[in-house]
Amino acid sequence: MNHTALAILAHPDDAEFLCAGTLVRLQKEHGWTIHVATMTPGDCGSAEHTPDEIARIRRAEGKAAAEAIGATYTCLEERDLRVIYNESALEKVTRLINAVAASVVFTHSPDDYHLDHEQTSKLVRAASFAAPIPNFLHARHLHPPIEHIPHLFYCDPLEGNDAFGQPIKPGFRIDISSVIADKSRMLDCHESQRAWLRKHHGVDNLVDSMREWGAVQGAAAGVPYAEGFRQHLGHSYPKNNLLAELLGSV
Repeated sequence: MNHTALAILAHPDDAEFLCAGTLVRLQKEHGWTIHVATMTPGDCGSAEHTPDEIARIRRAEGKAAAEAIGATYTCLEERDLRVIYNESALEKVTRLINAVAASVVFTHSPDDYHLDHEQTSKLVRAASFAAPIPNFLHARHLHPPIEHIPHLFYCDPLEGNDAFGQPIKPGFRIDISSVIADKSRMLDCHESQRAWLRKHHGVDNLVDSMREWGAVQGAAAGVPYAEGFRQHLGHSYPKNNLLAELLGSV
């Protein structure tokens, strides 16, 4: 049986930074189909280009990053700083989960530095619950509802902290040491973000920053590089840690 992992994050390069190593391992070791989606095309991510220009550039970068590992990329065409939990956005995310028949879904931490991340997290949580419900999109389905709620995993917040600077400890970590080169190659595709992050975030090298954070999580687990996750375990969501079962946790 073919299984699909779907990462739905806010902006192009978020998945590459937060969960791409785990995605690559699922693909390489278990033959899973991988989809990467963003809520926005990153239209505010430049001081040189207009919103339409940088959106075009960043969609292409997202596509190239996904294709670097044989995955597919989708942009849900919301806009930066305007990702809001509403009916239209919820339907977009639900339709995507059904379109790819996701077995596992990744998204942002519910608590993060960026409201686009937090709103995306809420949307993905709700859409994962809604995707198997026939009446949610009654008579307006483009794809059949999935059979059951998928496994839902929250990635680390950026730098591992909530909005108050308090650490958020992952529930478990996945060793990505064997695929750090693949993850770096994906992030390298986001060339437009180097200048922007240097200007706005004070981050000089995106790939180095990703590796540094991966090394922090790796050191906590006794491996060179790791990614941290928490599993959504609320009522009716799957309770077994499928990632740990497939990839081992550290």
